[in-house]
Amino acid sequence: MATASPAAVDHSSYDKLLKKYVSAKGLVNYKGLKANQQELNSYLDLLSKSAPAASWSKADQMAFWINAYNAYTIRLVLDHYPVSSIKDIGSKIKIPFVTTPWAIKFFSIGGEKMSLDNIEHGILRKKYNDPRIHFALVCASMSCPSLRPEAYTAAKLESQLDDQARDFLNNPAKNKISVASAQLSKYFDWYKGDWEKNGQSVEKWVNKYSTTKIDAKTKVSYLDYNWSLNEQ
Repeated sequence: MATASPAAVDHSSYDKLLKKYVSAKGLVNYKGLKANQQELNSYLDLLSKSAPAASWSKADQMAFWINAYNAYTIRLVLDHYPVSSIKDIGSKIKIPFVTTPWAIKFFSIGGEKMSLDNIEHGILRKKYNDPRIHFALVCASMSCPSLRPEAYTAAKLESQLDDQARDFLNNPAKNKISVASAQLSKYFDWYKGDWEKNGQSVEKWVNKYSTTKIDAKTKVSYLDYNWSLNEQ
């Protein structure tokens, strides 16, 4: 008798958590979360036991991995809290050949030990070919995209990713765009290869979501990255 394919994860408990501890501007109440970690731990336990199956839709798989990245980033910060920056965690690591917080294999999903890098580079960037993930993954820093005060779900993923892109590109703390000059996030420099896939370009991606359009004459530069913690 064939066994039924595992159902996609219900992210509603994480959704409630985000609504409770994340502001409308995407800033996190880490102190509050530190004092009440049971809900987060229960959700992470659910993720750990529920690796996406091949039978899941692409949207279900992507929503799972985006939520996992963001939730485990919160977990990592809480493990070392108080910190002023996630990068401070790197100096505390006592693991050979591991020098950044994103390379620590501190959680398991489907029985496989994983790091945040594994999710971002080994799964999301490699498998799904959608650069909008860069607007959704939040590395706990002020120059990152804002953390949505809701979970990603398959049903809303397209609109959520587009909304994240609009929010990110039109936020002058993250991108300063005028017709004459565009000071863009370092994301557009670091991941230039992603933005240029499939006949696209940084200019096309910016113009898709920015209210101010740029062209070949626009002087493009990249803003310094603010690694301060995205804390309320």
